[in-house]
Amino acid sequence: MIKKKAHKPGSAPITLNKRARHEYFITEEIEAGLALQGWEVKALHAGKANISDSYVLLKEGEAYLFGATITPLNVASSHVVCDPMRTRKLLLNQRELDSLFGKINREGHTAVALSLYWKNAWCKVKIGVAKGKKEHDKRSDIKDREWKLDKARIMKNAGR
Repeated sequence: MIKKKAHKPGSAPITLNKRARHEYFITEEIEAGLALQGWEVKALHAGKANISDSYVLLKEGEAYLFGATITPLNVASSHVVCDPMRTRKLLLNQRELDSLFGKINREGHTAVALSLYWKNAWCKVKIGVAKGKKEHDKRSDIKDREWKLDKARIMKNAGR
């Protein structure tokens, strides 16, 4: 009998940015709300989102999610103009905004979207404060990941 992994109620992921952890060192993660239009919420319920090229843009004391694509549904209302690449405002309080500004203004740091998920009835985005990796860092991560797989394989065969 195979048991499925139980999800926490109300925290279903919509989409993940797997490339971010490969390209950057994530030093801190912040949860933010997302200001959406009605057609975007419907599209997110259908899973029509992509955040692989998105990042956080800070201007005039506000934070915006730039580069995220939410593909509109075919059945969306015809009187609404749907822009899939619209810049969306992130909902953070002033203390969180000030902290984010301070961390990103350091040399070589940026903020990227890590995941988009539901928390109860609200759509949330997990933002990672990130520093870019060099090529040798990526190679060492690949080497570590392959060693973990080999080690697990060896341990499994050792028990036989």
